[in-house]
Amino acid sequence: MHDGTTLHRLFPTAKLDEPLRRYTAWKIGGPADALLEPSSAEELIEAVEKAQSYGIPVTILGGGTNVLILDGGIRGLTIRLARALTNVEVSGTDVVADAGVLYPVLANTTAGKGLAGLEFATGIPGTVGGAVYMNAGAYGSETREVLVWADVYKPESGVVERLPNAHLGLSYRRSVLHDRPGWTVLRASYSLTLGDSVELKARIKEFRAQRMNGSPNRPSCGSTFKRPEGDYPGRVIEAAGLKGTRVGQLEVSPVHANYFVNHGGGTAKDALALIELARETVRDRLGIDLETEVRVLGEPSAPS
Repeated sequence: MHDGTTLHRLFPTAKLDEPLRRYTAWKIGGPADALLEPSSAEELIEAVEKAQSYGIPVTILGGGTNVLILDGGIRGLTIRLARALTNVEVSGTDVVADAGVLYPVLANTTAGKGLAGLEFATGIPGTVGGAVYMNAGAYGSETREVLVWADVYKPESGVVERLPNAHLGLSYRRSVLHDRPGWTVLRASYSLTLGDSVELKARIKEFRAQRMNGSPNRPSCGSTFKRPEGDYPGRVIEAAGLKGTRVGQLEVSPVHANYFVNHGGGTAKDALALIELARETVRDRLGIDLETEVRVLGEPSAPS
């Protein structure tokens, strides 16, 4: 445990004891000992190196969409990229975007320049870094189809390595980064094709309308479970009779059963209990094993 004084001395621009529910789509999460929003990749690397040399654990947070932060919060240093690394460079049909760029923003930017291939990203509320980490996809397309490389910072060697698509181990909602929790995506490059910006924007609008139609208007982490073989998690959870099931302030949405919504003041403990209940019920009633898509970070609160 590192006290606030040490953390403040090492990271003077970080917010101390900052409630992380403010930074997650689920509006759930205990406090970060220190929360840093670096203004550049260099500042991020410097912070990680400094934390390492003092034995302070580091957690990287993107857009906060696909995560459940436990009620006890996160110890050490939490680095948030969503407001920080947000540069986008376009050169012909090649696009390089920083890890903190929101995927829907990237979809709009590229479509506006008449570049096709990232329209699906409008349906993914996370960041570029998170999308590489998850091989995020929507509407039948995935990140790996357009991704060329990602610059990844490897703290154990202190180097930034440009990993080509083939070396990122991209599969359904997964990448090599799952096995290397310390590695951090700094930026990613995409290869797109020329298109008509009016048509591309219309397509994005259509995707967005589809998404608004099928998603509940309450805080959630997006998709709670991954697709089971040859099926859809929402259909399976609904078939098990779970729509509208509640634990505390968390509910299996009556609009879309793979969204677990927070009615306000919900806790991670409630969310985990509802996830477990859904998983057990689906297994018992339908014989299907569901695997979570959401990433769990932090530690539970101490028993009172």
